[in-house]
Amino acid sequence: MNFIINQGWAFYWGTSEWLASEILVACQIADRLGLICPICDQPEYNILERSKVENGFLPLYKKYGLGLTTHSPLQFGLLTGKYANGIPEDARLNADYHFGLFAASFNKKVQQVEQLRPIAKELGCTLPQLALAWAMTNPNVSTLLLGASSIKQLEENLKALNIVPKLKPDVKARIESVAPLELRVAVPDTFALTRNQFV
Repeated sequence: MNFIINQGWAFYWGTSEWLASEILVACQIADRLGLICPICDQPEYNILERSKVENGFLPLYKKYGLGLTTHSPLQFGLLTGKYANGIPEDARLNADYHFGLFAASFNKKVQQVEQLRPIAKELGCTLPQLALAWAMTNPNVSTLLLGASSIKQLEENLKALNIVPKLKPDVKARIESVAPLELRVAVPDTFALTRNQFV
């Protein structure tokens, strides 16, 4: 990575979905060899999936200044509330891979999302706006990646910026009571082996 940065082809380098232990080893090796450490990771982060960002990476923020470019702030659409009445046929979550990620906890997550609906209503926003604003309040999140299927949807999602100041500690505590941090054992990315072989 140093060669690429020294050539001016990139300013920094980062990782995507690495375990905290993998980033730590990369930083330790970089320190030992006088190389440039990764400055960010791209983990999933949202109200329903927080373990890696809020627990696993804790030692990396201060020691190495790790920043985050997070993805899936709406957890594949779950935090939009569109699954309250089941999974629509044309939904992304209908893909076998995506549903496999949530099958065991799907109903619980749908119930949690429905409990967030009154909070969003009180704040005068949509569920997606609440979820996006919540993710933006984490000081370790540098960038939030989101997708949109239309300009209108993008404009609606960007209104989450107006909700961030409304997420006072009492509101965040209510969100926490609905969807508390669930610590999970970090597991390697299931596609890492394939990527390492072919990329």
